[in-house]
Amino acid sequence: MAVTFITDIQGPQLTDDEKAWLTHEYLGGLILFSRHFQSRDQLIRLVDDIKSINPTLLITVDHEGGRVQRFREGFTQVPAMGKLGKIYQSDVVKAQKLAKACAIVLAYELLEVGIDLTYAPVLDIDYQRNIVIGDRGFAHSKEVVQDLADYFMSGLKVVGFAVVGKHFPGHGWVDLDSHVACPVDSRNYAEIEQQDLVPFKNLLPKIDWMMPAHVVYEKVDSETAGFSPYWLQTVLREQLGFKGRIVSDDLSMKGAAIKGDYAARANAAMAAGCDILLACNHVEASVEILKALEKQDRPSMSLECYKPNTSLVEIRSEYLAALALLSELNE
Repeated sequence: MAVTFITDIQGPQLTDDEKAWLTHEYLGGLILFSRHFQSRDQLIRLVDDIKSINPTLLITVDHEGGRVQRFREGFTQVPAMGKLGKIYQSDVVKAQKLAKACAIVLAYELLEVGIDLTYAPVLDIDYQRNIVIGDRGFAHSKEVVQDLADYFMSGLKVVGFAVVGKHFPGHGWVDLDSHVACPVDSRNYAEIEQQDLVPFKNLLPKIDWMMPAHVVYEKVDSETAGFSPYWLQTVLREQLGFKGRIVSDDLSMKGAAIKGDYAARANAAMAAGCDILLACNHVEASVEILKALEKQDRPSMSLECYKPNTSLVEIRSEYLAALALLSELNE
């Protein structure tokens, strides 16, 4: 199976070193963060600079709305998805329309500046136990999560964006943040299957990429889901029949550090079944993982097929209608 790597750069402009490795055969894309953003015009120039060096790269961002919205000035403020879950309690149809509208506005405005993909939606259930998930999740109910995520995914598809479901098989139950620790979920498989897995399983046909959690489900497997052949191959591929891409969560997170250095983490993720590796916020991670990939006998994978092939002119009316809905919500 082919493999590829997505990483980041240091700041709002490319360095000479970065320009040199942007054409590496195993580099499939870049992920941008708030530190890469100074203004809308600067962001457009940065993306143009990247694509002038390597036009095949997929430009991505972790941009969900709420507190996880990397670009703000010049972009519409999209609410946290948990706000839609609250609206759902009193007005189901309004919440559904808003979920689709949020995705259209978010994706349209990213596409306007040359960004091809956002890592969304969060399919984790908000059990009100995990601060890092919290209102990033649509709701406490698996049924509401599934319903609103379905509408959100439909909105992404309007703009031609791929859907990235995360964090398989569910990050909401644990009380630790996998950015700074390795959380352990003590529930058995039946409990997870009956609750957290439901949105992932039922929405699987609409999901293009799946991102596993850096969480150990200790009664199922001793490895985190992102390093677990059982979760990724036996459950996700074989039992659920997922045909899309599996993208690791950030390999620089503490939840991944249990496997050792960056090269060891990359190799463990690939062995488990990840075909897209993601690592960011550490320069050494980019260097070490690219060196590790050079030793692979697997071909590099292009991510060009995930670039939206959408005319902004053709969907502008849908964007404006969605924007009007959000404007009412933000008033």
